[in-house]
Amino acid sequence: MGDQHNYKNLLSEIPSTAVEVYRMLPEGTRCEVIFNELIMSPSPSREHQFLLIKLTTLLFKFLEDNPKGTLLTAPFDVYFEQEQSIVQPDLFIVLNSDQEVIKKNGVYGVPAIIIEIVSTNRAYDTQRKRALYEKVGVQEYFMIDPENKSVTLLTLNSDNVYEQTYEEVGLFTSGIISCNISF
Repeated sequence: MGDQHNYKNLLSEIPSTAVEVYRMLPEGTRCEVIFNELIMSPSPSREHQFLLIKLTTLLFKFLEDNPKGTLLTAPFDVYFEQEQSIVQPDLFIVLNSDQEVIKKNGVYGVPAIIIEIVSTNRAYDTQRKRALYEKVGVQEYFMIDPENKSVTLLTLNSDNVYEQTYEEVGLFTSGIISCNISF
């Protein structure tokens, strides 16, 4: 009888969602959860990392001079619990009016701006993450190609559906924080 009881306790501890599995993984594991699907990802390319460092530096300086929000970078979890999703955007900005969503171990809410440097698995950023960010209401979603520095901006229209606002090369323009940054 005693062994059977222990077995039942073990079964009750088995995770039932991808979010629960994610929370059990060791810190630093490169993965995200999108719509309750655990997705592993390889390390980013050299070009991706160079561009990430450059954009982080430029945006940090801009926000230091124009304190409109907080810039955060991966790896830092963003929880969209209603969609059973946890992501680590390359860069994202939480506006000053929304600072309460930033907690010690992640952001529990929707950043106003998310910037993804497109990975080698383009569909992941251009389709899967796009669908998630649109559904949760990210106001500005930037996708940047690290190879040619092409910047695509998607913004929510009045029906809360993404529309492509612009596509430029080497220029980050955000209406929300009123900035134009060349890189």
